[in-house]
Amino acid sequence: MQVTLQEIKTTVARALVRHGAAEWVASEVADAVAEAEGLGNRICGLYYLESYCKQLRSGRVKGDVEPDVTRPRSGAVAADARFGFAQPAFARAWPQAIEAARDCGVASLAIAHAHTCTSLGYFTARIAREGMIALGVTNATPVVAPPGGRTRVIGTNPISFAVPDGQGGVAMLFDQSTTEVALGKVTMAKAAGEVIPEGWAVDAEANPTTDPETALAGSLLSTGGHKGWGFGLMAELLAAGMTGSRAGPDIGPFRAVEGAPHDIGDYYLLIDPSLSDAFQARFARVAGVVAQDEGARIPGAGRRPADPVTPDPDAWAQAVALAGG
Repeated sequence: MQVTLQEIKTTVARALVRHGAAEWVASEVADAVAEAEGLGNRICGLYYLESYCKQLRSGRVKGDVEPDVTRPRSGAVAADARFGFAQPAFARAWPQAIEAARDCGVASLAIAHAHTCTSLGYFTARIAREGMIALGVTNATPVVAPPGGRTRVIGTNPISFAVPDGQGGVAMLFDQSTTEVALGKVTMAKAAGEVIPEGWAVDAEANPTTDPETALAGSLLSTGGHKGWGFGLMAELLAAGMTGSRAGPDIGPFRAVEGAPHDIGDYYLLIDPSLSDAFQARFARVAGVVAQDEGARIPGAGRRPADPVTPDPDAWAQAVALAGG
């Protein structure tokens, strides 16, 4: 079964509106869901739709709020999502952030008090397509203990970095958790009754485990041990500290229907590559050497969503049902 990205976007938007979202809000969220499915990123696609709809009904996410956008300094833009989705808050704020980066060379965009943004790459790619280098971070439900510890402190805390190609496209993009694996892969393994590879997680006593349920009660492992732990902390402090949103230890489970709003932060740095006359040449030099080896590539180079796609049949059936059809 194949479905076009437009069909996915239309169905997701209809489902969100049916459960309480404003039409423009639903459209922004649906666009991100459709792109994730097109890129094969199922964890950030239809997988989250049911929880979005249920949390709209419970009030855990506000689907009809207007984000509050301010520019506290010439090189800083801030958007208070007001416990709504991250995508509409970004949509309202990013044009000003692009303007600020062009004015100042470097600018920041802080999205505060938001629902999970799922794929950071969706946002950094949009910034790169406007000609700016983008670095984005966010925080999440605590599932990671420090190396040598047992108490979960931070989430998977993704980092994304995108580079423009100078022609309205993206020359490089990576979007990755600071743990060995995204939390969604563990929860999906649990739902499917599968084991997980050793090295993804430890149990509550810090012992290695291949059981996803035990892993969810324990801790995911930072990628590269102490190195990934440091990057996770960096993402945490920027996402929470620079937006005034919740710190990792205080964030509830993302997919729980009831409870306090997620209240997480997304923080972006925008850099105008024209600040350096050498940037494009140096990127081309590095990319050229990478291209010498067959099979080697720059992350995200030539990334294009597939259209149509073959979604998970259960997830698609659920989306259609949530949309009332």
